[in-house]
Amino acid sequence: MKFFDEARIEVIAGDGGNGMASFRREKFIPKGGPDGGDGGRGGSIYAIADRNLNTLIDFRYTRKFRAERGENGGSKDRYGKGGEDKLLRMPVGTMIRDEDSGELLADLDEDGKRVLIARGGRGGLGNIHFKSSVNRAPRKRTMGKEGERYNLQLELKVLADVGLLGMPNAGKSTFIRAISAAKPKVADYPFTTLQPNLGVVRTREEKSFVVADIPGLIEGAADGAGLGHRFLKHLARTNLLLHLVDMAPFDPETDPVQEARAIVEELRKYDEALFEKPRWLVLNKLDLIDVDEQDARVEAFLAAFEHEGPVFRIAAISGEGCGELCEAVQLHVDQARAQLLETRMSEAADAALDNEPDDDFTDDDWVDMDDEAPEAR
Repeated sequence: MKFFDEARIEVIAGDGGNGMASFRREKFIPKGGPDGGDGGRGGSIYAIADRNLNTLIDFRYTRKFRAERGENGGSKDRYGKGGEDKLLRMPVGTMIRDEDSGELLADLDEDGKRVLIARGGRGGLGNIHFKSSVNRAPRKRTMGKEGERYNLQLELKVLADVGLLGMPNAGKSTFIRAISAAKPKVADYPFTTLQPNLGVVRTREEKSFVVADIPGLIEGAADGAGLGHRFLKHLARTNLLLHLVDMAPFDPETDPVQEARAIVEELRKYDEALFEKPRWLVLNKLDLIDVDEQDARVEAFLAAFEHEGPVFRIAAISGEGCGELCEAVQLHVDQARAQLLETRMSEAADAALDNEPDDDFTDDDWVDMDDEAPEAR
């Protein structure tokens, strides 16, 4: 299945049904009065996050979605049936924007999250609502309201705890295959990864995290070169980046330090917030270097690259060093999750305090039931 992470659609909620103007007509009952019913409401359109979906391909070719219209009201006090709502299932991580204003309408960041994106029109009123002591035969009714309609832009940003960065053939796909059950394509030529791949890494029976592998970056990616710039947005939701560096490039003229600096610069150009995320350095393919030269090669690289943060040495193809790296990542992810939970609980507590009723009552605000008149009880 092709991976589509962007789509543009039009959503049209159902119009409300029209109210009815009619009068009761039965034998031996003259002047039966108004009996026109209300129109039904129009169907609304909802977006719901579904973890079983991982692409927006369902919205690539079907661009217009319309909810059902409400039925008109009828005579004999019959109300019109409401239009059926329409549910649009989207992958978890989909962001919905109004294409005309650019406003973010919804962020489907949790499985099962349901958001109203187009409200159905209200049904019209029948003439039974307009009768009064001075107007016993109203002929007035109202028409149903139009449903909302929007042009929407859908953008999928995959949900992952950890994102992988690196030049093409840095070993990202091999690494994700070594630590998870994901099976991305691996080959000895650049750009074997053409779409994001997600892998679940289980460090213990009750502990796991999700890692995202995107196509390799090249110099100029932020300006449109290569494939990586299209998929950098999928790293926006991660809380940790692993920067993989090929320490034994096939071309002897390739400088690992220069390639590592190019990746960092592309991050800075693309998004300052992404650049500021915690970033760990992972030196890969050390098994291709003689054991006697490994330490010297690593020390020379670190002296030239000047990285601030943890550094790990691995050989992804054999799994050497991957276990220690995953344990460290799990600890970092657990801490980030705990901090996020604490922040959400604090925000919920603040919101509850803001919604508490005002306690600044005076004696005049209280009423004793014994003082009430009998007819008020």
